[in-house]
Amino acid sequence: MYLHLGQESIVRTKDILGIFDLDTSSLSRDTRDYLSAAQRAGRVVTVTEELPKSFIVTTNGSRMVYLSQISAGTLKKRSGYVEGISNL
Repeated sequence: MYLHLGQESIVRTKDILGIFDLDTSSLSRDTRDYLSAAQRAGRVVTVTEELPKSFIVTTNGSRMVYLSQISAGTLKKRSGYVEGISNL
């Protein structure tokens, strides 16, 4: 199964490690450091020209990070994820 991240970007749901709300998770210094390191390593794909609302970490090849304008909640619903029970 695939998950549409916005624009013309899709990823396989089995490759998704996590879907995160950018506003709340970026309050953590560890998360900011992780995203900065991923950016420096060239592993960040910006899916939108709009302000991103979420980021998705995948295992396709190296750990890629996708920045999406779609909210984390909407992406989780689209992926079939149920709180506490991962269908990914």
